[in-house]
Amino acid sequence: MANTPQARKRIRRNERRAEINGARLSRIRTFVKKVETAIAGGDKTIASDALKAAQPELARGVARGVLHKNTAARKLSRLTKRVAAL
Repeated sequence: MANTPQARKRIRRNERRAEINGARLSRIRTFVKKVETAIAGGDKTIASDALKAAQPELARGVARGVLHKNTAARKLSRLTKRVAAL
């Protein structure tokens, strides 16, 4: 168990940050899932609109430190290729 005040504060802070980061990651996953369901539906216009909405969410995740830059780029690239193939 943490003995110093600094370590106790760090534990409290880590719990709060984990909750916030989890919510951010969940939001990003929701936007990506909307694109994937639109792709599965086969409607290119809906899929491209969903992709345009997901792109800034992925970028925001990178800026906030929730996602690695290359992870977001890879996800965006793969989704873009799948939408273009419709």
